[in-house]
Amino acid sequence: MAQFVACGEPILISTHIAFIRYLNRTIESIRQDFAERFATVFGSQNNPSPCVSTRQEDDITLSSTKHLISAIRKRCHLIAQECSPNEKSFGGKKGPDAVFNVLDNILKGSLERLKMMRENISMAKINLQGCTCDYNYTEHAATIKLLCMEGKLGAAMWLRRQMVQKGFFPDVFTHNHIVNVLCKAGLVEKADWLIREMLEFGPHPNTATYNTLIKAYCIVNSVDKAFYLFSAMANTGIQPNRVTCNILVHALCGKGLFKEAKRMLEEILQDNDNDNLDLVTSTIFMDYYFKNGAIIQALSLWNAMLLKCTNLDVVAYNVLINGFCKSQQMSLAYGYACEMIKKGLPPDGFTYNILIRALCKEGKTSEACYILGVMYKMGVMPDQISYKIMIHGLCFVGNIAKAKELLSYMLSNAIIPKPLIWNIIIDFYGRCRDRSNAFFTRDQMLAFGVCPNVYTYNSLILAEVKCGNFHDACILKEEMIIKGLFPDIVTYNLLIGAACSLGRLGLALELLDEMVRRGREPDIITYTELVRGFCIRGDLKEAEELCAKILKSGLLNDHVPVQILFSTYWKRKRLVEAFNLYQEWLASLWFSSGGSYECQILQEQL
Repeated sequence: MAQFVACGEPILISTHIAFIRYLNRTIESIRQDFAERFATVFGSQNNPSPCVSTRQEDDITLSSTKHLISAIRKRCHLIAQECSPNEKSFGGKKGPDAVFNVLDNILKGSLERLKMMRENISMAKINLQGCTCDYNYTEHAATIKLLCMEGKLGAAMWLRRQMVQKGFFPDVFTHNHIVNVLCKAGLVEKADWLIREMLEFGPHPNTATYNTLIKAYCIVNSVDKAFYLFSAMANTGIQPNRVTCNILVHALCGKGLFKEAKRMLEEILQDNDNDNLDLVTSTIFMDYYFKNGAIIQALSLWNAMLLKCTNLDVVAYNVLINGFCKSQQMSLAYGYACEMIKKGLPPDGFTYNILIRALCKEGKTSEACYILGVMYKMGVMPDQISYKIMIHGLCFVGNIAKAKELLSYMLSNAIIPKPLIWNIIIDFYGRCRDRSNAFFTRDQMLAFGVCPNVYTYNSLILAEVKCGNFHDACILKEEMIIKGLFPDIVTYNLLIGAACSLGRLGLALELLDEMVRRGREPDIITYTELVRGFCIRGDLKEAEELCAKILKSGLLNDHVPVQILFSTYWKRKRLVEAFNLYQEWLASLWFSSGGSYECQILQEQL
């Protein structure tokens, strides 16, 4: 259709011109023919026989002209038959009038047909353009939706901009697809800008538009902006629905504001009867009860859901099973997992991951492996989270052989592990001082196209430090910087601790200065390593000053630095200094805890 519109207009115009040309030539030929007949009728002997027209017709219009002449002759013959015998002879007085009447009728008919043809062509042109615009609009809107589903955000935004420049604004559903992709990509501010543009130029956003952006703000922990957007909905005349309520209730419960969540739900829904809570809201409240140890309230809410909600979904069962797993009631968790299957709700990947994580935390890796096998048999393929939980659990109990077996299984099935899974195994080798296997795993990681990150280098530095290769550990730090990875506080703490263990306090202080220059603030571990280094070298004055600095800064959240300096005083028989240090530590605990009853009793006993 687009091709027809593109090339049809010149063809139609050329056809009009050709038609007018041969119509004029035909009329001229008819005029000459009638003039010749008139000369014969009136007996004009002086007039020579009219010469045959010597005009040459165009090749394009020759056949059309012949058909038109034939049609005109037939028309003249029919009109002539309608005349009286005297008129047919053209000898009477009315003969010339009859001929001119025939010619006049022919010309009028031709002009009317030409006018009708032009009007039809114009209407066809307008209809074709309108159909083309509608077709292009629908096609572009469908293309934007498809690009959004494929995650091609840049192309979708470009096509939308092209449509807007031509005066065609996509509908609100197309804009909702773009807003959804922007929020999934973490471009929440860009999505907010797009909604403001919709409010200004159109189309007007609907409830789904605001719900998508509100959920995005809640995910990035910007609950204040989410509530501001919620209040802006009322100003734009959009009524919140249950989805809006559930998003905000979940965000408030995540921050521990349970009462505020219930109050807001009642205000929005204008219903103080909690029996009308839907399945999603009830599931959110039940999850809050489990996370805060209120098992009785959670079970009572579950029983109420059983009475009112006949169609419980997998998410509700997952929340219930996860609550029992966190409460270390695995028998109940297994029971409700079996109940799911009996009710025709097959467990999904989240269900199996919950059970595997709970078993691995308890050290029951054999049972966790069995659940992983059941997962395969039920047709639910393990994801990266499943393998990560399982490999971490195996490494935690020291079963590195089984962990490597799972890693090999992933690689053989074209499942490329994420860096976190590789880092778990490298960290295990580092802690076990198995430097060769740690670097072999790193090389294997590179061979499969997975780039090491900061945590990978920290695990390798730990392996070097454990093996006493401080120089190689420093080389790894420089390699990080060359590859664009900036060392974090863990990196510097490992190196500072290793330098202090070797008695190289000057190098440790240099690393501390470099750490501060790169914007990394020292933490309690950094100061603890320095205190230990000063005590090893016998610089107790520097250790005392640093420990006093720790006590005044409020960074002290454990007893390790004080214990190191206290043990050093005790070994050197400096009991007075040890007792004074202990008193200062108790005083710092007193002020940091706000004068708790336990600190008061301990100080009175001393």
